[in-house]
Amino acid sequence: MRTLEIAGIQVPVIGQGTWRMGEKPDQRRGEVAALREGIERGLRLIDTAEMYGEGGAEEVVGEAIAGQRDQVVLVSKVYPHNATRTGVAAACERSLKRLGTEYIDLYLLHWRGQYPLAETVEAFERLREQGKIGRWGVSNFDLDDLQEQDLPGCATNQVLYNPEERGVEFDLLPRQQRLGMPLMAYCPLGQGGALLANPALRQVAEEHGVSTAQVALAWALRQPGVVAIPKAGDPRHLAENAAAADLQLSENDLRVIDSAYPAPTRKQRLQMV
Repeated sequence: MRTLEIAGIQVPVIGQGTWRMGEKPDQRRGEVAALREGIERGLRLIDTAEMYGEGGAEEVVGEAIAGQRDQVVLVSKVYPHNATRTGVAAACERSLKRLGTEYIDLYLLHWRGQYPLAETVEAFERLREQGKIGRWGVSNFDLDDLQEQDLPGCATNQVLYNPEERGVEFDLLPRQQRLGMPLMAYCPLGQGGALLANPALRQVAEEHGVSTAQVALAWALRQPGVVAIPKAGDPRHLAENAAAADLQLSENDLRVIDSAYPAPTRKQRLQMV
C-alpha cells in the first residue's frame, strides 16, 4: 500500500471510514469483521468520530482493533459543542474509553463551531503534551478558516472531496499542498450511488477492467497530499479499495471524467455532510 506522511506517521493513502457504523446492534459483528479485514489488507488508517452513532462507531472500532492497536493509525473527531478547554478533554476521555486505547493518533475538530479556535487549539495542545493524542487537526475547514488564525500545529484538514464535489481544487487544496498539510478526503465515492453509476466513470472503469469505485479513489489520489477514507462493509469492496491505490489514470481518463465533472473555475462554498 502506497503511503503518505501525516504528523510524522506514514499512513496508507486509502483508509477506512466508519460513518453510519455503530448505529444498529445487529450489524455490529459484520462491521467489526469488515474493519479487521481492512486492516489485514493494509487499510490501517481508521477514521471515526464521537458523532458517529453517538459513540457507537468508536466502540465498533475499539472492538476491531483490540489486540492490534499498534498496527493502526486512529483518527477521531470532537463535536464543536465540546470544543472548549474542559469540553475537549472530557470528550477525548470518553473517546479513549470507547476505543479501548490510551491515545488517539490524530484528533480533529469536526467542524467550526461557536467557541474560539484558539481555545480549542489550547485544549488540543494540552492533550498532546499529556500523550493522549499524537497530533491534532481540523475537518470541514475552508480556506478562510485556515487563514483566520495561524495554525502551525495543524496536521491535516478533512473535507468532502470526490468528482461530484471538487470545489476544494480552486483554492483550498492548492493552499494545503503549499503548506505540506495533507487533505483527508471523506465520502470519496460520493453518496447515494449516483457518482459510481456515471457513464464517464463507467467508461474509464471498463477500459481498465476495474470498478467505478476504484476509478473514483484513483481520481482523488491523483492529487499530491491526498488520503481517501471510504467506508466499506464487505470483503469485495475492501479488496477493491485496497487495490485502487495502484491504479494510475491516464490524461485521457482524466479528460473523460472532467467532461462529466468539470474542474472549478471560481470559488465555491465548501460542501459538507
